[in-house]
Amino acid sequence: MSRANRTDHIRLTSHPEPGRKAAFPIHWGAADARARGPIIGTVSRAGDRNVIGSHGGSYAMYRALAVSAGALDPIRRPDLTNTFPAATIGPFEQWRDPAKIVALDPWGHLVAENFGKDIAEGIDIRPSIAVTRARLDLPEIREALAAKRLRDDGEVVHANGSVSVVKIAIDPVWYLPGLAERFGTNETELRRTLFEQTAGMFPELVTRPDLKVFLPPIGGTTVYMFGDVTKLPDHRTKITCRVHDECNGSDVFGSDICTCRPYLIHGIEESARGAQEGGLGLVIYNRKEGRALGEVTKFLVYNARKRQEDGDAAAAYFERTECVAGVQDARFQQLMPDTIHWLGLKRIDRFLSMSDMKYDALTSQGIDIVERVPIPLELIPADAHVEIAAKKAAGYYTTDIAPEKDVNGVVGRSLEKY
Repeated sequence: MSRANRTDHIRLTSHPEPGRKAAFPIHWGAADARARGPIIGTVSRAGDRNVIGSHGGSYAMYRALAVSAGALDPIRRPDLTNTFPAATIGPFEQWRDPAKIVALDPWGHLVAENFGKDIAEGIDIRPSIAVTRARLDLPEIREALAAKRLRDDGEVVHANGSVSVVKIAIDPVWYLPGLAERFGTNETELRRTLFEQTAGMFPELVTRPDLKVFLPPIGGTTVYMFGDVTKLPDHRTKITCRVHDECNGSDVFGSDICTCRPYLIHGIEESARGAQEGGLGLVIYNRKEGRALGEVTKFLVYNARKRQEDGDAAAAYFERTECVAGVQDARFQQLMPDTIHWLGLKRIDRFLSMSDMKYDALTSQGIDIVERVPIPLELIPADAHVEIAAKKAAGYYTTDIAPEKDVNGVVGRSLEKY
């Protein structure tokens, strides 16, 4: 069959056939996957579609290029044989609360198990979450072993310095009514803004109010879990957690202008230690490069900071970002707690971050944080002290959490800002 013939029948439309009921309605927050319904972003069977956008997040564009180049059959569906999760995650009660999870599909890793019959009948249902096992191999972990900060236990940390993890990839799946509520706006305004600010890329945002789920073409999240995952449902399990936002220059290439890789490595080491002590460690890695402003913007800001007459100064750190990008930080963190809810967690015992934005986002979602752990001063590169000082001045960080009695004599926690 020629490429032209294969694609002749593919037709996307902003409106269903008159009078036709949705073949696969979505009931967000339903008790189980079947009742909730599958997420279908197919581009080959328009009548089955029940979301805006398409599967694959930011990689949907590369898939389109592969089709354009004749390397990929546009109606091909993935063979999901033996792709089932390598560890059991959920279900948890938070999955049934439409206000708790609005930015991912909690059933996204269980597609083949819950919708196998539909898939066998030709329905294009695809996972948005994958769970596998892996080992991390980082020179800093070998250094931690040599310094006896970590030990070779043969299960979490191995003699060669590798670390065993359960690794989870999560594509974004946005439930628009819940997303709007999380950001304190209404659904109509959110949809209109998303439509306008993507230059009309997704017309169904404004023409199909019946479609409540959006698959945005953005990067997702990777979770690295350290320790015995079967302990996850036991709320007595001590949780060590680092929530980390992507910084390619530091995380991958070791640029020393910021604390990102040192904090990431600190999170990995502490998570491994927490697992060795019988708990679970989590590193949640969000694709939000340059405070979700992008690497081009970040590098422009670097240039502007370094070319100031008085040199790179903490006082101008966020000012220069706002001059270039129009906003200091586009992460906002409101959607970040969804991954914690998906893991069924209600408490983090050791939170490896002094970011008030992250702390406030988690606690506002009902997640208790017992202890906040700062990065050790010796891990901060010399050039990164400007960043730390700027965040202190801007109130991004809290440095001390001490017991304090209020006027009624009740002991609470006092957050002393830098």
